Order: sequence, then structure tokens, then C-alpha cells
Amino acid sequence: MGKSKLLQSVREEIRRRNYSYRTEQAYTNWIIRYIRFHGTVHPKKLGDRQIEQFLNDLANEQNVAAGTQNQALSALLFLYKHVLGRESLKLDNLKRAKKPRKLPVVLSHKEAMMILEQLRGRTLMICELLYGSGIRISECLRLRVQDVDFENEQLWVRSGKGDKDRVSLLPQKSIPKLRWQIQKVEVIHKKDLVDGFGKALLPKALARKYPDEQSRLGWQYLFPASRISKDPRTGAEHRYHISSRQVQRKLKKAVTKTGIRKKVTCHTFRHSFATHLLQNGYDIRTVQELLGHKNLKTTMIYTHVINKGGNYIKSPVDAL
Repeated sequence: MGKSKLLQSVREEIRRRNYSYRTEQAYTNWIIRYIRFHGTVHPKKLGDRQIEQFLNDLANEQNVAAGTQNQALSALLFLYKHVLGRESLKLDNLKRAKKPRKLPVVLSHKEAMMILEQLRGRTLMICELLYGSGIRISECLRLRVQDVDFENEQLWVRSGKGDKDRVSLLPQKSIPKLRWQIQKVEVIHKKDLVDGFGKALLPKALARKYPDEQSRLGWQYLFPASRISKDPRTGAEHRYHISSRQVQRKLKKAVTKTGIRKKVTCHTFRHSFATHLLQNGYDIRTVQELLGHKNLKTTMIYTHVINKGGNYIKSPVDAL
């Protein structure tokens, strides 16, 4: 198997397992870097020692973060197990990159509202959902029209992290804006159908099983892009959702206007959502379910945020 055929096999295995396109890009990039690191020798001729050399170089020489090294390891494990047929790797001399324990940046409720007041249009709707529902920016942008349940005031998050579905809150404040947004999506969708487009990308094999579903309004993205684009996997032309970079760029400008000096990203709203729910007395298990955390320890980080500083401990100076 040549190197080009190897990468094609990797892509086919990733798509067969319904991994995201971003995962496909990341895995293939790491495999290419691994091959180049060893002088373009085919991975089949390399073993545990060469894998350790590559991963140790990332940690020791390139000082990558622990998450980056873990992603590279996952890519190589996928390559050897699912493509080259090696069930296990023995990496006894692997040196793990250090993972520093960092607390997330959290906004106060007042700061969050100050930022939202500076936003307009789609960016406001998106950031309002991030703070009001606790969903990730990727999950928000992948929302379809049918994922908004106005009757029960909830959002359906499909194929979230770990490829799991879950239900989150739909803020009452967002309902009028989202009704207006869906009307706008309907106008765009009708025009796309007239122009010969309007077919959404459906998950897995639904498009083959229900070919008419692609053209339904319910499957259209809630926040569609301004133009038609070509899918890098299938080559089909359709209207994708807007880029997270657009949202982050406008959010950055809004934060600058408020004068808030914290490092605020889209994910900061998710951290703030979880922290404020816990501060308001909601059960940590409930917060775990809303966030879609597999492990309760991940959610516990927000209790550490609450227990720091003025939220929990009274300074002796203030006691005076």
C-alpha cells in the first residue's frame, strides 16, 4: 500500500465510522507529519519505538500541549489499529506532555449581559444561545431548524461531543428572535430550491433512505452561510452553516467595546452558563447532563471556580 493509498484508506475508515470532517483533517495531518518525521518511511515498516520517538519529540522538543500530543497519539492508534490491522501498541517509554490544571475564565452575569448588549443580528442570537443553553459553538452552528423545540422550550443537540444526542435549554428570551430567524431561513431555502440547490447534507445514510428529506426546511441549518459551497467529501453543492470565525471576530469587537479585560471566547459563555447555574443552586448532575459531560469530574471544575475568591471566602479586610 503506497502512501497516497494509505491516506485514502484512512479517510475511508474515518468516513465509515462517521467521524467529523475536522477529525479527518486532524488525523490525516498527524499521519503525514509522522511519516515525514521518519524520512517518508511507510508506517507499516515502523513500530512502537518510532511512534514513541515522534510523540516524545512533540512533548520534549516542540513543547506541545498535552491535548495536542493526545490528538497525535489518537491519530496513530487509529492508523495502526483500523487501517494497518495492529490491535495494540506497546508504548512503555512514551513521555506524556504535562497538562497544567487551569481554571476556566468565567464572566459575571453583568459582564455577560454587557457583551450581549453590544451584539446584533445572528451573532447576538448565537451568543445568547451559548450563554443561555451552555452548548458549544460547534453544536450551535450545526443546529437545524427542526432542532428548535418552541413548545417544550428546548434545543436538540444532535451528535455532540462523543457522537451523543442530548437536550438543552431554550432561553425564553431567544424565542422571538429564533422564530424570526427561521422565517428568514425559509425565504433563503425557497430561493435555493428555485436555483436548483436546497438539499441539506443529512447524517449517515439518511439521504439514501429518505431522498426527499434533504429538501425539507427542517433539515436546513438554523444559521446558514451567505453563499453556496462545495462539500469537501462528496463534492455536492449546498448551503453550509456560517463559520465560527465570523462569530468570534464580532464577539472580540464587542468585548473590546465593553472594556472587559478578561480573555473572552465563545467557549467562555459555556463556562459562565455552568458556573451561574451552580451558583443559583442547581444540582451538579443536572448541569452535567445539560453540558453533555461524560464524566462528572469534568463538571466539577466549575465548583472550584465558585469556591475561589469573593464568591465563597470572605476576606479578613472586608470583615473589618
